[in-house]
Amino acid sequence: MSLKLRLIRIAVISTTAWLFFSYVLVPLKIQGKSMEPTYHDGGFGFCWRQRFLFSPPDYGDVIAIRFSGRSVVLLKRVVALAGDTVEFRRGSLYVNGRQVGEPYVKYRLDWNLPPRTVKPGRVYVIGDNRGVPMSRHHFGQVNMQRILGGVL
Repeated sequence: MSLKLRLIRIAVISTTAWLFFSYVLVPLKIQGKSMEPTYHDGGFGFCWRQRFLFSPPDYGDVIAIRFSGRSVVLLKRVVALAGDTVEFRRGSLYVNGRQVGEPYVKYRLDWNLPPRTVKPGRVYVIGDNRGVPMSRHHFGQVNMQRILGGVL
């Protein structure tokens, strides 16, 4: 194979890989403990950008959220959808007045949060690690436009 064909082949493969890992399956380096035990600090994952192309996020989905530009992405679990009322009572999650079973939550503190209704065009998200004070968590309503995709 000639040098010119090799260079063209390398350019095509490089461009394809760059497009695929930038717009289809984005690699994620997990930093922080907010999603433990589901995702561990220092772990690695992928964000599937097309996950919500034809249907919106649903209860229990783990999503990647653009927090600041493209470099900071948060992983959170969807616990309530637009129109739902969400609250915490003594560490338990309630959606629309019903307690939600959360088998993925291993550690809980006595969180209390008064009821709030999720606005249209938003979902309510929170991390799986509830064993830290509420003040140390990023959670709440997220605009659907900030969702990058689903986490694999």
